[in-house]
Amino acid sequence: MDLLPVNGAALAADPRAAEAIRAVSARHEVDYLDDGAVSALLAERRRALDAERRHPSAWFGMLALTVGLLLPFVVPMIRTLSDHHLIAALAASGCLVVTGTALVVYAYTRWKRALAHPTLAGYRETLGIARAHGIPLTHIPPWLEGKSRTGGGKGSAPVPSYPPVEPVGEADQVPRTDGRPLAPPAPVAVPPKPAAVSEYELRVDEGGWHDEAGCLLILIGGGGAIWAATSSEPVGYGALLLVPVALYIWLAGVRQYKEGERRREAALAYVRTIAAAQAAGAQVPELSPELRKLVDDA
Repeated sequence: MDLLPVNGAALAADPRAAEAIRAVSARHEVDYLDDGAVSALLAERRRALDAERRHPSAWFGMLALTVGLLLPFVVPMIRTLSDHHLIAALAASGCLVVTGTALVVYAYTRWKRALAHPTLAGYRETLGIARAHGIPLTHIPPWLEGKSRTGGGKGSAPVPSYPPVEPVGEADQVPRTDGRPLAPPAPVAVPPKPAAVSEYELRVDEGGWHDEAGCLLILIGGGGAIWAATSSEPVGYGALLLVPVALYIWLAGVRQYKEGERRREAALAYVRTIAAAQAAGAQVPELSPELRKLVDDA
């Protein structure tokens, strides 16, 4: 889903922000006001970061660390080992821990270097300038700031913060240094949010208990029937009445799941509409946390 944090039309609508971003673009030799160039840059750098995250040094490092940390607990359980072999195994454990740590640090350093790539740093600077000028950022993907997929925490490379810039009136606008006329505000309207999308935002975390409750009732009903069959207490057969209750709960869960999928599809369609409007020049407001998570998972 090609949804940018902010499009070039929104950045160019504020002349002071546009001039500051052009200076950043000249420094990094990337036109951060060009949506096509920015989309290509983000796609390329995300692929590079994903490659560093899956680098063999990270996998081998974690494997060596895991084995090295488990050996001191596993080896003493083997009673047939002599003291000499036990000492050798513990020494091997220490070597694995040291080697694994070195490999993990090496992999993390490579990932950090890729995250700090000059063109990405320049784009984060661009987003910081946009925030300082009051230009809303629709959505910042977690990977761009070095966050986990859940988007928690500050991240290893957050968008820089700059002092807020007072808005300017039309008479106080700063002319462009290249002699071209200032870009007017984007005339494209942002589509209204459908009711199904608002409902998705409110109810996205609902559900998740029907399967567990149904299984529990089935186990109780079956256990009661077994107890009645193996004892002289026929009252236990009454627990079988929980079985249709469990089936009803499962059916309710299926209905809720289908409703949730319908709302999710509506939300995805709305975000795609937002992305299309942004590509056409609309200034898109910041997405809600629920829609941001949906974009990250899409």
